[in-house]
Amino acid sequence: MSLAAVLLLALGTGCSSGSSESRSSEKGRVTEKPGGRAGAKASATKSPDGRPVDIVRAAVAKARATSARIDGTVVVRGGDGESVLSLAGPFDLAADRGRLSVDFPDGAVDHMDEVFDEGKIYLSQAVPQGHWAVIDRAKARAHSLLRAPLNDPEHVLRQASAIRDVSDRGTTTIDGRPVHLFGGTLDHRTLTLGLADEHRERLDTAREAMGGGLPASALVWVDEAGRPARVELSATLPTESVVVTLNLTDFGTSVKVTVPDASRTTPTDSVSGVLPG
Repeated sequence: MSLAAVLLLALGTGCSSGSSESRSSEKGRVTEKPGGRAGAKASATKSPDGRPVDIVRAAVAKARATSARIDGTVVVRGGDGESVLSLAGPFDLAADRGRLSVDFPDGAVDHMDEVFDEGKIYLSQAVPQGHWAVIDRAKARAHSLLRAPLNDPEHVLRQASAIRDVSDRGTTTIDGRPVHLFGGTLDHRTLTLGLADEHRERLDTAREAMGGGLPASALVWVDEAGRPARVELSATLPTESVVVTLNLTDFGTSVKVTVPDASRTTPTDSVSGVLPG
């Protein structure tokens, strides 16, 4: 198999099913939390004190201890052009509940709503109208590179907290807000976090074909309150590039969710596709 074919398999967004293996909650899976919530306390002033890696991890931990408005994109560029998926909604990262609306701006794929609550993820279905699939959050898996399982924003923050070789990139602004930018790399373990087993194996094959490494990086913009205003993860390969961006605003806002009635839900062990990842 050619290197290009291997990489396409690793990055593909096909409908292979995820692993049905039973696991504890994401927060409790120490073996799959390279960065976790650890990190020394730090402030994101114009001249932040402390090691850059500690500042980033402290910022992520601070975000995961509260709520925020999430606005994100997943951009894939390749030989067939560019595709952009968008997601948005309020999320209580501390209480593990929230709502997301997932779309392709060009309308090529149906809109999907997601509700996260009490260890479950509910996904709206176009057929039948008004029906929902429901899956244990701990069983959710991703099926392509840098896709969070079912677009889970905590997964992206967990990957960002595993940043390595962090450097201080200086100050800038986001929507007029002063922020401090930090950049670093992501290791292979972090890239494969949450991937379904078959896709993890394909990515491992791609890694070997490229001599033991897949180029991937992370950028984290930290605001003056020591919180991540924006997170960007990216991987650039010979055949494709993937960029995942999360913007976080409205920290501390109350988040309420409404869980679909049981009569309108269908339990499942795996979900895949372009919208859920």
